[in-house]
Amino acid sequence: MYNLYSSEGKGIFDCRINVLGHLQQGGAPTPFDRNYGTKLGVKAVLWMSEKLKDVYRKGRVFANSAESACVIGLRRKTVSFSPVTELKKVTDFEHRLPKEQWWLNLRLMLKMLAHYQISLTEYVSGKLEHVTRRTLSIEKGF
Repeated sequence: MYNLYSSEGKGIFDCRINVLGHLQQGGAPTPFDRNYGTKLGVKAVLWMSEKLKDVYRKGRVFANSAESACVIGLRRKTVSFSPVTELKKVTDFEHRLPKEQWWLNLRLMLKMLAHYQISLTEYVSGKLEHVTRRTLSIEKGF
């Protein structure tokens, strides 16, 4: 994609390569990872082709809407494109995490499955408590 856009955009716009860096950690990709990556890549290219048709007018490209800069990802079981401006509102930039972790709401159920002694009326919020100490405290129920 970089080679295509950089050669086509000479004198009009420039392109940069984005290396995923810390996102590429985690060992060798599985066949599922490769298949899923291919599917996301196809959807991204189709989305870009469709958006180019929408913003191309009289030989110029107008990318002035929020949908001009998007990321692709899985949201509530569906692959969707999210504008970067929308993601900025829900991101904790200091800790490089989402402000709300969806899986934290499952902690009570996970404790029940692990046979912890807990109360079923206990409320567990979906907010992330950041680790402030480095020692492990083992308390009953946690």
